[in-house]
Amino acid sequence: MPGLILMTDPGRTPDPVAAAADLPRGSIVILRHYGDSRRGALARALVRFGRPRGIRILIAGDSRLALRVGADGVHVPEFMVKRGFPCWALWRRPGWIVTAAAHSWGAVLRAKRASVDAILLAPVFPTASHPKARSLGAIAFAKMARRSPLPVYALGGMTSSRAKRLAGSRAAGIAGIRGIAALRPTAS
Repeated sequence: MPGLILMTDPGRTPDPVAAAADLPRGSIVILRHYGDSRRGALARALVRFGRPRGIRILIAGDSRLALRVGADGVHVPEFMVKRGFPCWALWRRPGWIVTAAAHSWGAVLRAKRASVDAILLAPVFPTASHPKARSLGAIAFAKMARRSPLPVYALGGMTSSRAKRLAGSRAAGIAGIRGIAALRPTAS
């Protein structure tokens, strides 16, 4: 698994291809852009852009779209994991990466039972994306990352200095929306 994941957001990354251009080889882009009429076109453009550059593209919450555009896998929001049977398993292809969002230890365990490959645990720090959400903090994140049966990515309020605070946490890497290309995986 790579050390860096960019999550797209229509408001903060309106052009996901341009945002992906700043990422190092081996990174992942998770296309969210839920409800965007251009989502299919954005997904195709990201796959065309990412493949020759060694950047993997995951489609959030839509296995059919991931298959249609030749994406490298899917990202499953926590509410989809809570539903029980992993519907994306029906569509999963060899070599696909499946990540899941988690906001608690229970969600980490549900993601493990759902056979995902990695977890994006959030929010680690206060974030503009979810200003009212209670953040885990570096210590609680580190405890969960160490106990997790799956690789865990830190998501939420990530900056270079905050990423350094996660050194020794056993984080697989960091994920974020804004400024993610400036961060380098230092959390291992």
